[in-house]
Amino acid sequence: QVQLVESGGGLVQAGGSLRLSCAASGRTFEFMGWFRQAPGKEREFVAAISWSGVGAYFADSVRGRFTISRDNAKNTVYLQMSSLKPEDTAIYYCAARYGSMWTMRATSYDYWGQGTQVTVSS
Repeated sequence: QVQLVESGGGLVQAGGSLRLSCAASGRTFEFMGWFRQAPGKEREFVAAISWSGVGAYFADSVRGRFTISRDNAKNTVYLQMSSLKPEDTAIYYCAARYGSMWTMRATSYDYWGQGTQVTVSS
């Protein structure tokens, strides 16, 4: 049974940092990534990373502030968030994809975590 379990969310002041973790169990995936959903908004792509770690992709809104990495031995992906802004407030979801091509389409990801709340105060 495949499970994705996120951790690391919380409350932080603007300009601060948080690191999210997502541990996968049951199998490995070529691509793992993060999406987020703010109240009243659609789920949006944040970042994704390939198995090798060479391919890393970011939404324009977070590029330069967020980094993504993975530890394949632990089957875990991390999202390091820095210079956080109030507009980064959302539920952050880990997602995993079998396919070998990167995509920012949420419907192309095969498994999802339960989400972790990130709140950035001004």
